Amino acid sequence: MTTAVAAPHASAAHRVPVVRAYRFELVKLVSQWRIRLLVLACWLVPGAFVALVAQQSTLPTDTLFGRWMHATGWAGPLVTLGFCGSWALPLLTSVVAGDVFACEDRLGTWRHLIVAVRSPRRIFAAKALAGLSVILALVVGLACSSTVGGLAAVGNHPLVGLDGHALAPSDAAWKVVLAWVCVLAPTLALAAIGLLGSVTLGRSPMGLLLPVLVALAMQLAQILPLPVAVRLALPGYAFIVWNGLFTSPAQGGPLLIGVVVSLLWAVTATALAYLLFLRRDFTNPAHDGLGRRGLTIAVLPFAGLLAGTVAVVAAATPAGGSGIEQEKVQRSLATEFAHLYRTQTEQLNRPAVTEARLKATAACTKGNVRTGAHGPGNDWRCVVSWHLPGVEATGQAVYQLDVGADGRFVADGDGPKEVNGYFLVRTATGDAPNPLWQFDGNVELLSATPKG
Repeated sequence: MTTAVAAPHASAAHRVPVVRAYRFELVKLVSQWRIRLLVLACWLVPGAFVALVAQQSTLPTDTLFGRWMHATGWAGPLVTLGFCGSWALPLLTSVVAGDVFACEDRLGTWRHLIVAVRSPRRIFAAKALAGLSVILALVVGLACSSTVGGLAAVGNHPLVGLDGHALAPSDAAWKVVLAWVCVLAPTLALAAIGLLGSVTLGRSPMGLLLPVLVALAMQLAQILPLPVAVRLALPGYAFIVWNGLFTSPAQGGPLLIGVVVSLLWAVTATALAYLLFLRRDFTNPAHDGLGRRGLTIAVLPFAGLLAGTVAVVAAATPAGGSGIEQEKVQRSLATEFAHLYRTQTEQLNRPAVTEARLKATAACTKGNVRTGAHGPGNDWRCVVSWHLPGVEATGQAVYQLDVGADGRFVADGDGPKEVNGYFLVRTATGDAPNPLWQFDGNVELLSATPKG
């Protein structure tokens, strides 16, 4: 009887602690040549890329903050962040998290690992934490490298926000860091989906590709004119909603929702992966995941989570439809024009003027719709009006707007040339295009439509 009771205690005593198992899994990950190559690339390539692009005459103006890469080093990490959210981070999570369990299936080492660690729960915790550590190291490398490259190539200068106001270098630095921190939430969601795919699909390559496929599907969904409640209920929106940090006041509502939704997806995917992993038959060397049955089990909770999130966001926010409405577009454009007009005035050494005294307003139409225009499209046409102190005549400038489904718009000056045409102005960092010629802006999708 004594022997029978002591056996479980002896077995438990030989279980490997989570910390030791974590170190072992971390060493296994880092010893792989592809992981080492990724770490090296993430810590070196972004900085070199940003420094090289900042020296070119042609800038990536189709990328958010790309047109400011000649003006400040803080634009570099934001351009890198936009690219990483679309392509790099999904690929990184696939390579790391999507293979952390499947590699044991390919090598046939599950029985050896179970004998050594003696606890599937500890194995899961160690592998998940090791994968998380490597992903965090890669993200930190991307952020630090691109920031150092931008500051070294261009310098620590103010950054123009998405409403036209200038952010001091210290303020820009804080918001750049916060933007990268917020993007960790959807990255964790994709990493958790990678864990789930690695557990359910075994050595199948589909488990490795699952985070990329999910990210691609969410990118396609963000292009479509979806209702704003559905858009915010997808974790992929958190990869782009950080742009709300660069307005004054910051658009914190969409950002908070995006982060919370991403964390909910991360917790759900990790919990599912954990439960399915514990149900695995480790004594069967021919086991190759749960296949379609596992995917079916996994899809249903996410469908319920998506439906519940859509219902909560729709009930808790004042915005409806696409969230892009005529009054919002006019308000955003007028605000940004006033800020940039003041910047242009300073650069041209004209008498100083404040935004309040300009009293800028905008009147926008979309195609042939003059009242109640709404929705994304490249057929927005706006006329901005303003008043200069001591001048009776009203100034006017025409803009063509391309408004994206996510609320970002690009304004292209269409005259008069002396106001928003193309010409160079002298700045502290050298000659630069007229700030009122072309600029990026942002419409807050969740704000209520202004009255009057």
